[in-house]
Amino acid sequence: MTFDWSVVWDNRERLLDGARLTVILTATTMAIALPGGLILALLRLSPFRAVRSATTGFVEFFRATPLILQIYWVFYVLPAAFDIRLSEFATALLGLSLNVSAFNSETFRAGIQSIRAGQWNAGLALGMSRIEVFLKIVLPQATLRVLPALASTWVSLFKDTSLVSIIAVADLSYVALKIRSETYRILEVLTAMAGLYCLMGYPQAKLVDWLHRRWKVAE
Repeated sequence: MTFDWSVVWDNRERLLDGARLTVILTATTMAIALPGGLILALLRLSPFRAVRSATTGFVEFFRATPLILQIYWVFYVLPAAFDIRLSEFATALLGLSLNVSAFNSETFRAGIQSIRAGQWNAGLALGMSRIEVFLKIVLPQATLRVLPALASTWVSLFKDTSLVSIIAVADLSYVALKIRSETYRILEVLTAMAGLYCLMGYPQAKLVDWLHRRWKVAE
């Protein structure tokens, strides 16, 4: 077997453009999924059963079905059934945001419920409203507690963005597979793709390890 690594160098700009889009898609998705997850968590903690039930059904659907199916559903069903047509990037962003919001909601819910009831009672005893207690006492502590879990979700999301290549979003996976089909240099192109994912993903994984050590809660 002969190797021709020039195919990687000749297509470096395309690969780097794909890597940039992967990072942009990851960051944009998480920027949407953080407030989305918090809102879903609050709805699941609602005192109204109908609200809790509807939100639970929504969250469990996206947690229990494959992400690739959700992306396909948004891409094919929305135009066919509801005449809603989105660009490939917007479709990918919507599918990823719904999925990650569902997982983030459970992370936030666990963090909120981990705050002892005595802290709620103390805040109320001081004359604060429930909203003030939540925003000033509960949410800051809960956020610190769930930060490592959210960081882990970020790393998983970064890798899961490769699935959007199935709907022709020009991320790193799509670009690399397209170059592979054009050049027939499978080993070189896929190795370069793996190298780029590793170069971007490894620092993120180590950051998650540091967050786990830094913000570990011990009671």
